[in-house]
Parts: sequence; structure tokens; C-alpha cells
Amino acid sequence: MYFYVDESGHTGPNLFDETQPILYYGVLSSKINLDAAAESRVKKIRKKLGVKRLHASELGNGKLVTIVKDIESLRKRYDLRFDIYRVAKVDHALISFFDQVFDQGMNPAVPWTSYWTPMRYVLLLKLASLFDEELLKAAWAARINLKTNEANVSLVDICNTLISRVDNLPDERSRQVITDSLTWAAANPDEIYYNVKSKKDLLQITPNLIGFQSVMHGIASRLLKNGKTASKIIVDQQSQFNTAQKKLSDFYAKGKDLPLVNGPGLPEIDFSGMPETPISCTAGTDSTGLELVDIYLWVFKRFMDEKELAPELFSLIKGQLHRGHTDEVSINAIASRWTKWFEELPDPTDEQMEKGKEMLRMDEERRLLAVNGNA
Repeated sequence: MYFYVDESGHTGPNLFDETQPILYYGVLSSKINLDAAAESRVKKIRKKLGVKRLHASELGNGKLVTIVKDIESLRKRYDLRFDIYRVAKVDHALISFFDQVFDQGMNPAVPWTSYWTPMRYVLLLKLASLFDEELLKAAWAARINLKTNEANVSLVDICNTLISRVDNLPDERSRQVITDSLTWAAANPDEIYYNVKSKKDLLQITPNLIGFQSVMHGIASRLLKNGKTASKIIVDQQSQFNTAQKKLSDFYAKGKDLPLVNGPGLPEIDFSGMPETPISCTAGTDSTGLELVDIYLWVFKRFMDEKELAPELFSLIKGQLHRGHTDEVSINAIASRWTKWFEELPDPTDEQMEKGKEMLRMDEERRLLAVNGNA
């Protein structure tokens, strides 16, 4: 299979650009090489529009409506499938804070169940309610600060500010766990390893790389579903992140046969379908497939952002219903997904209740030792 990957909404480590709050990735897939097979037909579309290459942002609603039938014809001829992935940038800053400060492997004041089971999402949502935008900006600024001493000073201030707001939470257990965890982090900032240590590390925690993880998992899912291998994965050339994207895809390929374990109830870590084909970073001017994915991404993004979209272009969206896949990294998506999961949990048996209580008792003893400074 052939995959063509494009992104939109890129602002690098600046997560608080109000004009581009969401990072998008679009992936167009086909069982044949679009750069070869579709070139002649796309060339006719370019000629029709009087342009050298198809760039949706330049064509806009007005010119795109004139080629809707041409794009739909290509979809049917080449069985095009379009997947779209989103990362809410401000939410990513919050999730990044949580994953560093409340990682139970680093912070012993965090209960095991509050990080290694779906209860982590409950704690995350409670923590989210304590942040305002100003504090979240400070948390992200500290996260990407290469100067550890400065970052740690900021982290301590952020933790103490959050502690001062904990009384706003409605339940005692959340107040206790969050207070204890933040107090330990503030007293031991060097143990949290909160900030990145290099510009290379910074790239790894940007929304671009978080979104690209979704891209790779989506490609793996398509390959497994179709029983195919990846002949080529073409990613739009972009100097800042292509190297990091290549390293990530190589990491997934090397780990496809390794057994990986996650906490009970958490999503399975499965790299088994990851492609071994290295990604190819190509200029948009050199790939017909990238031209086509650019059009689909522009249309879907306009629709999801609730911006003006010509009625004729909705047929491109309709053409991907029940064909394309979408996923999102955001607080709203987490709340929606896991609220349903908790609602559908079966009632535990008496035996399970007793075992659960014993495990919680043992872990609470361990946790309180750390809280009281004995671990």
C-alpha cells in the first residue's frame, strides 16, 4: 500500500497560538502508487485550473468546487481512503505536565492505580480543572526550558499554586492524592525530570510528534486490516520535524516483534503492524499523492474548524464516510472515551472486591511512606 502524509496547523513548540489551536495530520492511502498512476489525470486538473501544482489553500472554495467531480472520480478509480488525526495543542501542554509530574514510576506519592490503570484519566480530568491558561502557559514554558534550574523553580511555583486550588475539588480522595503528589514533586523537582535537556528532546514532545504517533498507528491498522505491506510512505517535506519523524517510524519498526505490557484496562501497546518501510520525506511539488492529500486535509480541516466551506465540497467528506478513520488527542476526547468505558464496567464479584481492597491497602502503605519522607 501507498501512504501520503500531510500536516496543517503547525506552530512548533508554540502551543498557545489562538489562530491555530489544533494540529492536523491527514493520511491518504491507496493500493497503487498515485505518483505514477494518477499523475496524468492530476495534470489535466492542473491545466484546467491554470496552476502548476494543486494547493488547496491557494485554490480556496471558489476553485476547488470546479474540480470536485475530478477528485471524486480519482477516489473511485483508486479507492482512496483518507484518515485525519488531531492534537489539541493547549490540552497537550496539560497532558505533558500530568505525564511528568504524576508518573508513578518517578513520583512515589502517586497511587499505582492512579497512573497505571484507567483511573489515570479520572485524575487527569480533576487536575485539568485546577489549571487556567496563565498557569498552563507557565507549565509548558518550564517543560521546554533547557535550563534545569530555572525549570525546577517554575515547577515548584506551579505545584504550589495548584495545591492552593485543590480545595475546589469536590471529593476528598482526589484532594488528598493531588495534594500529596504535587507536594512531593515540589520538594523533589530533580526527581521529576520535568524539563527537556536538548533541542532534540524538545522535538519529541511537540504536538507534531504526538500526532505522528497516531499517523503511524493508523497506517499499521490499515496494513493489518488489508493484509498488506507498505510499499511507500511519503511524508510532506518539512525541515524541522522530518528527522524526528524518521526516528519515530524506525523505533516502531524495530519494536514490532517485542512484547509490550501496559497497565490493566489501559489501551494495548501493539506495534505488530508497524511498517518496516522507511518514510520518504518529499516536497509537495514532487508528489501527486501529496497534492491530493492536501486537498482532502484542507476540506476536512475547514469543516472541523467550522469555517466557511462551499456546499459542493461536502461531497468529498461524504465520500469518505465509513471509509476513513479519525482520532484526537484532547481532554474532551479523553473524557468522552473513558466516561463511556467506566459506565460500561461490570460490577465486581465479592472475591474481586476483596483482592482489590488488599491491593489498595498495600499500595497506600507504600505511598504514605513516601509522603511522610520515608521512601
